[in-house]
Amino acid sequence: MTPNMTPNLNSSENLFVANLQQVSLEKLVKSKLEVLFQQQKEAQVELSGLYNVVLEQVERPLIELALKAYNGNQVKTAIMLGINRNTLKKKIDNYKLKPKKGAQAQAQTMSEMATPSAVSSLGTSAMLTQ
Repeated sequence: MTPNMTPNLNSSENLFVANLQQVSLEKLVKSKLEVLFQQQKEAQVELSGLYNVVLEQVERPLIELALKAYNGNQVKTAIMLGINRNTLKKKIDNYKLKPKKGAQAQAQTMSEMATPSAVSSLGTSAMLTQ
């Protein structure tokens, strides 16, 4: 009998460097999942709940960034994502996101742009943890 394992896709044991302008999201996800399945095979454990974990880890940042792009405007964000506004609201509540609205979002964005770390984060390479 093999033990159950809830996948931890945030493990930082391995680092993967990618030029995000040249590697598709699909290839990044596939690469991450290949490592996970290899680790599962080596540990001889059964994965449990992987589908929901993967969806959450893609959907949450997608919604966060889309809301930020539209300054918290949920109607515009829902249209851009191609989902119903009520569906978006449920996902915001489910992920406990706090969309910024109007001037608050613009002030936050302006303050983030003024920091040195924001300037350095504009490079094309990113470190992705596995």
